[in-house]
Amino acid sequence: MKNKLIQVKKSQVIKFSKKLNTTNLSALRSGNISVRAKEKGVDGFYITPSGMKYSSLKTKDIVFVSLKGIFDKKRGKPSSEWRFHQDIYVNKKGAKAIVHAHSTCATAVSSHQKNIPAFHYMVAVAGGEDLKCTKYATFGTKQLSKNIIKALKNRTACLIANHGQVAFGDSLEKAFELAQEIENICHQYINALRIGIPKILSKKEMKIVLGKFKNYKKG
Repeated sequence: MKNKLIQVKKSQVIKFSKKLNTTNLSALRSGNISVRAKEKGVDGFYITPSGMKYSSLKTKDIVFVSLKGIFDKKRGKPSSEWRFHQDIYVNKKGAKAIVHAHSTCATAVSSHQKNIPAFHYMVAVAGGEDLKCTKYATFGTKQLSKNIIKALKNRTACLIANHGQVAFGDSLEKAFELAQEIENICHQYINALRIGIPKILSKKEMKIVLGKFKNYKKG
């Protein structure tokens, strides 16, 4: 039964990794996918390997990393971004799955290293009155992890400066859908800026919106 569950989780990682490509959320090897898991009694997560095209992934290629950051090098090398996956799982108990994408519009907006304000009420989909962007740090570093955790305070998604975006949820389906929402918000924001500076919704209005979002999710 345990082996079957392991295969299911690894298959999910592969399924959504390929979806990064087929939905144009991330090209070729860019971005990464992980899901919280337990192996041999150790808490951790399964994550896409480093440097492999998603179209060629097999379950044996998916790497297990413990929440302490330990993995068996003989069984493959995890994505270079495994550290921020680790830190999100450690710091966000509600995170069961993570989607990191170099999606076109999110990456473009992230290159400005600015938060996306409430130009549209849907920025609340990430949990706050704006969509945060991290400070810049080199990919794969502990500093990047720290910056991401800070930007994810009271949020389930954020932009990563000059890099892309990351989203988490209680399932891979929900995390992936959130990443798609973030990409769409960024696309809309870019288009809004083309015709001038958009009017920003007030904090009072966004408080109402966030309340409605919470009730909507409960329903």
